[in-house]
Amino acid sequence: MLTQLSINNYALINKLSIDFSSGLSIITGETGAGKSILLGALGLVLGNRADLSSLKDTSQKCIVEAKVAISNYKLEDFFNEVDLDYEAETIIRREILPSGKSRAFVNDTPVTLSVLNQLRIKLIDVHSQHQTMQLSDNSFQFSILDALAKNQTRIASYKRGFFQLNKLKRELGQLEAAQLEANQEYDYNLHLFKELEEAKIKVDEQTILEERLDKLNNIEDIRNNLSEALELSINEEIGIQNLLNTLENRLTKISSFSAEYQEISARVTSIKIEIDDIVTELENANESVEFNPNEVEEINDRLQLLYNLQKKHAVNSNKELITVFEELSEKVAVVESAEEVINKKQEEIDVVSEKLDKVAGLITKARTSSIPELIKELHVLLTDLGMENARFSIKIIPTINYFSNGKDELELLFTANKGGNFGELKKVASGGELSRIMLSVKKVLSENTQLPTIIFDEIDTGVSGEVSNKIAAIMQKMSNNMQVIAITHLPQIAAKGSSHFKVYKKEINGETTTNLKQLTTDERIVEIAEMLSGKDISDSALTHAKELLN
Repeated sequence: MLTQLSINNYALINKLSIDFSSGLSIITGETGAGKSILLGALGLVLGNRADLSSLKDTSQKCIVEAKVAISNYKLEDFFNEVDLDYEAETIIRREILPSGKSRAFVNDTPVTLSVLNQLRIKLIDVHSQHQTMQLSDNSFQFSILDALAKNQTRIASYKRGFFQLNKLKRELGQLEAAQLEANQEYDYNLHLFKELEEAKIKVDEQTILEERLDKLNNIEDIRNNLSEALELSINEEIGIQNLLNTLENRLTKISSFSAEYQEISARVTSIKIEIDDIVTELENANESVEFNPNEVEEINDRLQLLYNLQKKHAVNSNKELITVFEELSEKVAVVESAEEVINKKQEEIDVVSEKLDKVAGLITKARTSSIPELIKELHVLLTDLGMENARFSIKIIPTINYFSNGKDELELLFTANKGGNFGELKKVASGGELSRIMLSVKKVLSENTQLPTIIFDEIDTGVSGEVSNKIAAIMQKMSNNMQVIAITHLPQIAAKGSSHFKVYKKEINGETTTNLKQLTTDERIVEIAEMLSGKDISDSALTHAKELLN
């Protein structure tokens, strides 16, 4: 509920603050007094675009601030989603600086115009003659029927399933696209995979083979050096073993004379043991040295295969080749198991679709059941509004398609004349008829759902007499369930308000400003009398005004 609107330096307004209450608030004023300026300022604070032309004094900034009581609107989740502090009385402020820059705040937190526009939908519905074309919007027509059918919980459940279904369908599409692409490359990938599989590559194989080949290619040099090393070790005259034996004997003979000699003797013995081991290994190595041409050829062939595979896959090692092999294995496996994965995803879709069909069926049933009641209520309301021959034809058409609010299509046709042909609202209803239909629709909605504040902007244009009394009565009944603000030129409607504001212009020192004040009971009598008879108020007009107010 809008509780206060403050305006500074906007259009013809210097400074203005209005406190609104619940129920039906009336705003009247002469043509051109500035009623549209109030709506403009309200639109500005709720996210409309603005420029420097909005500033009355271009050297000062323009500030419009709205206080809104939102405790009944269940907006905590929305505030969390947009990262705003939730306050039961929320303050929305819009500033336009002399530079032309615009800023917006909700509870002193800066916000974008997008957030403001999302918030305005939940807070204030400004309804004018220009907005009656919303009646032709299919989603709005569904919202009317669903409000009467009490479908809100079912549709919320359906939308969760609808979101999940679309997600699963996107995933299925991605799987099928991936499979198609993979299938196109499958034969080639399979060939590469088998080639690497047959190669049976090992991580350290290349290093071992290269070392073995190097050894074989230098076999003569190895053999000669091993023979010479053995000769130096085991020669009877100058061999290391014989020399060490002689050295060990000499030191053994004197080792008993001193610990020092004993230690030296022990060290020589240790060296001799190590040399003996080395000689044994040299003998074994020398015996095993032999050249095998076939082995050289096999190693060369194997290494060439590894080099070719590395070049083919643009890698530098066997380790990287193994990684390529694993990746190819996955690609081949994806194609070979894709059908199973796709079938499983389709099964998930079928399960969600089955559940969604059940909820959609309940929605369809509730909608169909509520059509007679909606037609009856609209007919009663429109008869009161002077459209006794108005008729609606509303049909629910179940489909196999999934829409965001169910599986139905809606056909809403209208005729204003007895015996007339039904047609689309926008084609067969006049502007005045659309206004009265919209008022009736809003009345139905106000009784079946939690609507935000609604502002009627002169939707009574072209209406007079008894119909104006009926419009006033409908607005008054609506105000029992919600805050209603009506900008009107009809005294019958003005008299129904629980509070009454007058917009007027004042000229001081050659400067014209728009002002607004809340009228007292006596001032309301004069204002309504003036609406009845003009500036020259007659006694009968005053009497009539009092009667209307009573």
